Amino acid sequence: MQFVDLVGWLASAVLIATLIRQIYKQWRSDQIQGVSRWLFIGQITASLLFILYSALVGNAVFIVSNALILATGITGYVLQRIKLKRLGDRA
Repeated sequence: MQFVDLVGWLASAVLIATLIRQIYKQWRSDQIQGVSRWLFIGQITASLLFILYSALVGNAVFIVSNALILATGITGYVLQRIKLKRLGDRA
């Protein structure tokens, strides 16, 4: 593995860890006002396009990174919808 690839993988790991932590924090919070579903929809769309682009240019770091970012976007969206339903049921 070349140094440049190592830097890319490290950056990917930091980004994914940050996104996972944010989703966890969002899930544990009693508030949902600060996050729009359009954030997740935009993130999911961008991730799909970046995966396609990364595949076209043949960059494995970005294919994996964007696939994981896509997974966090989908997870965040689903958790937000669950939370909205749960909080709506309590009202």
